[in-house]
Amino acid sequence: MEVQSSNNGGHSSFSSLRVYLNSLSSTPSRLARRAVSVSTSSDEMSRVRAVSGEHMRRTLRWHDLIGLGIGGMVGAGVFVTTGRASRLYAGPSIVVSYAIAGLCALLSAFCYTEFAVHLPVAGGAFSYIRITFGEFPAFFTGANLVLDYVMSNAAVSRSFTAYLGTAFGISTHKWRFVVSALPAGFNEIDPVAVVVVLAITVIICCSTRESSKVNMIMTAFHIAFIAFVIVMGFLRGDSKNLTSPAKPEHPSGFFPFGAAGVFNGAAMVYLSYIGYDAVSTMAEEVKNPVKDIPVGVSGSVAIVTVLYCLMAVSMSMLLPYDLIDPEAPFSAAFRGSNGWEWVTKVVGIGASFGILTSLLVAMLGQARYMCVIGRSRVVPVWFAKIHHRTSTPVNASSFLGIFTAVLALFTDLNILLNLVSIGTLFVFYMVANALIFKRYVPVGPTKPWPTLTFLTLFSTISLVFTLIWQLAPQGKVKAFMLGASAVVAIAIVLIFHFVVPQANKPELWGVPFMPWTPCVSIFLNIFLLGSLDAPSYVRFGFFSGLIVLVYLFYGVHASSDAEANGSFGVKEDGQVLKELTEV
Repeated sequence: MEVQSSNNGGHSSFSSLRVYLNSLSSTPSRLARRAVSVSTSSDEMSRVRAVSGEHMRRTLRWHDLIGLGIGGMVGAGVFVTTGRASRLYAGPSIVVSYAIAGLCALLSAFCYTEFAVHLPVAGGAFSYIRITFGEFPAFFTGANLVLDYVMSNAAVSRSFTAYLGTAFGISTHKWRFVVSALPAGFNEIDPVAVVVVLAITVIICCSTRESSKVNMIMTAFHIAFIAFVIVMGFLRGDSKNLTSPAKPEHPSGFFPFGAAGVFNGAAMVYLSYIGYDAVSTMAEEVKNPVKDIPVGVSGSVAIVTVLYCLMAVSMSMLLPYDLIDPEAPFSAAFRGSNGWEWVTKVVGIGASFGILTSLLVAMLGQARYMCVIGRSRVVPVWFAKIHHRTSTPVNASSFLGIFTAVLALFTDLNILLNLVSIGTLFVFYMVANALIFKRYVPVGPTKPWPTLTFLTLFSTISLVFTLIWQLAPQGKVKAFMLGASAVVAIAIVLIFHFVVPQANKPELWGVPFMPWTPCVSIFLNIFLLGSLDAPSYVRFGFFSGLIVLVYLFYGVHASSDAEANGSFGVKEDGQVLKELTEV
């Protein structure tokens, strides 16, 4: 009742300092009510979406989604991660690492697809978790993902300057200038990165359909460059390099570092697949979600997996793995070769196109996440507004674009790269858990404990397996513990499968082989999370703490106000199922 009293006369918890301080005293009771309050699919499609005022236009088809997915994933990262993973971990078996990472990405994509088909709104993972686990888990994961998007985009935009310099034979230092008064790591000013970010911000504010066309053009050029790199690798490469190192004292064979090297390499190159998540945020703008989303999301992941595997084989044939440059493998492979220096410039141009496409898709995605978080009122509703002429979230796009540009202007690339990835993997993990919860927990006042207990036990045994893999010394004891953990994990899934029936089978499109598919996704994401370095977890802890504080001091009170005065939106007529299935 304290919420209603704070809203008498149309006042909110933020109408004055006295009212706000009084609201803070009610934080525990509001938190208990709002933190795990869930929305419904019909509400997300009607009342919550109405908060934005205008609707986003449904203009995208499956081929647009495939183009956006490829553009979002095939960025400059593959030109770096491939060399580092091959040189340090997998050797020529890097192609197997890419195949494993691609399988992991495809399983996560299946989970995203089922949600996106049945809930085609712009919120992506935020909306999926909000209708299953509640408001605070959704805000926690969504906000972490937005921060990862912003920092990753800032890092990628700065790398655009480096690759552009490679293409034109100009040193990066000539594109940037140093301000000695600023601290190290923040004193190398990059105006080119700012121009790129602001230009893309203008494009995504104007029209989603036009943004898709621009992406398709740039992606076509980028794929052409990738095909060129692959062909050149096969033409100039030597199959002996797939099994023989340059120095005999180094491990030889196709699997020089064994299974451990393959999986550690998969953990590193998996980051090259991050980007398909942004495609699910376009679901609200897809003409026929039931048909277009499964083809668009899963198809883009499958195509990118093939491209990455071919690139990995091409690179491994060009040089023995112990001569590969971990920072610029493809460029360095041709550098110093008589008559082939020009290929280095081509690689630079191709990577530049990749950066632009990945930036475009990622900035489309981050704006739509922010828009839907604004609809939930845990951040100011200003972010949720859709422009009446462009049908795009102009406020969210502009704010995050400027924020990204500021970071890109000052912050060193290495600092930014230490701040990304873990949040995205955590969100993928949460979406897989949310899918199992949605399928097995009946709607209504039922007890979710059997499913929650299973999810907790399975995550725990997956974590145990990961810790043994990372920390235990090599030997028979480690192999036995890993095998025992795998048997226990399989037994837990089997028991759950036969004891707990599915309560909500999808009417339109569903993930096959439940609950095995999302369980494998959960396991793989935990395994990959265990392969990240300590700075990633420091970042995750720091920003997670900030997110919790934002929710405690703003989000829970704003959403309580919205609940009390009924301002989430006006319910619209029409059935959700009819809207989903109409062409």
